[in-house]
Amino acid sequence: MLLVLVLLVAGGCVAVIAGISHEVSKTVEVEYAVTGNARNVTIAYSVWNDDGISSRSETAKTLPWRKVVKTKGFMKGGSLLISLSGSGGTATCSVTVDHGTPKTSTASGPSAAATCSGF
Repeated sequence: MLLVLVLLVAGGCVAVIAGISHEVSKTVEVEYAVTGNARNVTIAYSVWNDDGISSRSETAKTLPWRKVVKTKGFMKGGSLLISLSGSGGTATCSVTVDHGTPKTSTASGPSAAATCSGF
């Protein structure tokens, strides 16, 4: 009876490890998007992957703006920060992971900011 219990526990541990290993090696697509009528929007985005977090930033003279990256690892996803210029306007940021439900936020007015993240 004890041997059966030990084998069941060992089998369960192997199944959990195999499931985690599969999830870590799975590649996902992260889509970043910014829409609206604001101009000169500063965009900073981060990607979470096996190597940790990598960040990039750029300025979009006009919208819409879109970037798609692929990532893998235990923690998969990303975050997006938008900052409007002094001329204002409105901009909405969006992060979508593997074609799921987008996470959004909106900035409106001079020097306004918004952030959104998905995982």
